[in-house]
Amino acid sequence: MSSLAVQKAPSAAGATDAERDDRPPLRRRIALVPTITLLLGALYCLLPVAWVVIASTKSGSELFSTFTFLPGTGFTQNLSDLNAYRDGIYWQWMANSALYAGLGALLSTCVSAFSGYALATYRFRGRETMFNVLLAGVLMPPIILAIPQYLLMAQADLTDSYWSVLLPQILSPYGVYLARIYAAAAVPSDVVEAGRMDGASEWRIFTRIALPMMIPGMVTVFLFQFVAVWNNFLLPYIMLSDDERFPITLGLFTLLEQGANTPALYTLVITGAFLAVIPLVALFLVIQRFWSLDLLSGAVKS
Repeated sequence: MSSLAVQKAPSAAGATDAERDDRPPLRRRIALVPTITLLLGALYCLLPVAWVVIASTKSGSELFSTFTFLPGTGFTQNLSDLNAYRDGIYWQWMANSALYAGLGALLSTCVSAFSGYALATYRFRGRETMFNVLLAGVLMPPIILAIPQYLLMAQADLTDSYWSVLLPQILSPYGVYLARIYAAAAVPSDVVEAGRMDGASEWRIFTRIALPMMIPGMVTVFLFQFVAVWNNFLLPYIMLSDDERFPITLGLFTLLEQGANTPALYTLVITGAFLAVIPLVALFLVIQRFWSLDLLSGAVKS
């Protein structure tokens, strides 16, 4: 009986394979459409990055005279020129971007965690109205808010300062939205009520019970906000006039403008753009590892 079952199993598997091979050609072609679409999307996103990486290795003469995707021999010289440009102001721009993005994303994540937890846990009058206003803020283009924010900072005499770029970034409607959705899904109301019955304060419940459950979602908020602030151009462009406070986006823009009259600066712009991408890639790799570890530890604890 067992040998007969063993003989039937391969025949059944062979029949399944035969049925798969007998699928109509049209159906197989349609099944390839999502894969081809994803490959084209990846190519569209990665092609400019590949161009920047390769172009940063070319000298000024090679940049306009060699094949686009042929590596050059001037990367070391480009780094040296970029480091020497105006006594290394490029690294000041990088430090400014790290300050704006790092501190701004951290403060924004904290505000989003507090707000999202409160909107998900507490019941109070006007809660849904407040949440709907935040959703409207998600749909609001940043260019509409830039001028009012500039006028507010001018009234407070904070324009052309680090605070003029940091303060508008602290409240992120999208971050609050994500935090509320994640808190509602990850923090059980029974656990919160149990903490209250044990006599724990609301702050202790949030920091010791709710916040550890919300960490994966807050890491996502931090990453999104860090990338948004790092790539932000319009707000610093309106707020700042002193180039020593420029972030990397605005600094490279000024270099690009000067390159119209001094083509030699194009290599500095391209090399600077390549270096500006590295912190984002490194942050994503670190946070991706943190996601994996945090999800694994949560599964073990459960």
